[in-house]
Amino acid sequence: MQRLNSHLHSKKNPPYAINLDPAVLKVPYGTHIDIRDSIKYKKVMENYQLGPNGAIVTSLNLFSTKIDQVINIVEKRQDNYKYCIIDTPGQIECFVWSASGSIITESFASTFPTVIAYIVDTPRNTSPTTFMSNMLYACSILYKTKLPMIIVFNKTDVKKADFAKEWMTDFEKFQQALSEDRELNGEGDSMGSGYMGSLVNSMSLMLEEFYSQLDMVQCSSYTGAGFDDFLNAVDKKMDEYEKYYKVERERILKEKAEKLENDKERSLNKLMNDLGIKDKNGEKKKSNVDDEVEVLSDYEEGEHDGIILRDEEEDYVEREYTFPTSDREKGEVNESTEPDLQKRYQDAFESTAKPVSGETAKNIARYISQ
Repeated sequence: MQRLNSHLHSKKNPPYAINLDPAVLKVPYGTHIDIRDSIKYKKVMENYQLGPNGAIVTSLNLFSTKIDQVINIVEKRQDNYKYCIIDTPGQIECFVWSASGSIITESFASTFPTVIAYIVDTPRNTSPTTFMSNMLYACSILYKTKLPMIIVFNKTDVKKADFAKEWMTDFEKFQQALSEDRELNGEGDSMGSGYMGSLVNSMSLMLEEFYSQLDMVQCSSYTGAGFDDFLNAVDKKMDEYEKYYKVERERILKEKAEKLENDKERSLNKLMNDLGIKDKNGEKKKSNVDDEVEVLSDYEEGEHDGIILRDEEEDYVEREYTFPTSDREKGEVNESTEPDLQKRYQDAFESTAKPVSGETAKNIARYISQ
């Protein structure tokens, strides 16, 4: 981040810099927005009694509640800056697989052309198995975020990444390197008695299609070499975002909006049907049978879906209900007592009901019609 920031300044094209790592002690570049200004990492650890990773996730959760304000600030500055560079926590799991990480990424990706840069430590990836582990990480991030990605092999001043480019483009070269690694370390050591070798072979075949979707660049944060190639790859991925990813994201958002609208319509139709409210044509509003909300009875077996009509039942007995009355301890509701019960209901209603003014009745009718 420091070298990229410095490189862009040297090109007279300074970026808008954001730091989202709450646990970093020192940021070697000037930031416009810093999560540490609003979230105190050590206080989060103390107050919530968390470890380092848990405190990072919690800090991101707290910060993500204000992400709309961050987006608004960046939007106001977008005419003055071509690039906005964002430094995320080095712990991949804390950011990529957390809810707050998804919220932050989605918020930026839905507003600006967004590109993911996955940084690989080149000297530590000379082993085929370690290299494959990193590629699986990159693959998971790509399919989690669904955003354009660039694989950046850093520290090329220590070790050139030509071997990695060969492994990503030539399957036979990777197989050869895997075989040499097995011979060097012995069958029972690094390769786990042949099991790991078989697994890595299968993974390399599976990731061949994954490699075709990536841009791979080499750079050195120490010397500054390769950063022009990185910026060219970013520009290319921005065009790719506009052409493919943005269209796909808009399609997904449109489907979600349509589904939400359909759900609201079904709920409204069901409510109007239950209340017996009529539509504009004076007909009773009915919800589409196919759109009805499914209930447990929909899954019951039988010719009538578990519903038995009274005239189909054998030896049907009219159910009698009892309730306490003032005249006697219990009384039965039947044909002889029903008129008396109705009279008591009417008397009780008239004694407790409040009169409704004409204006109130009109408002109630207008609310129901709406």
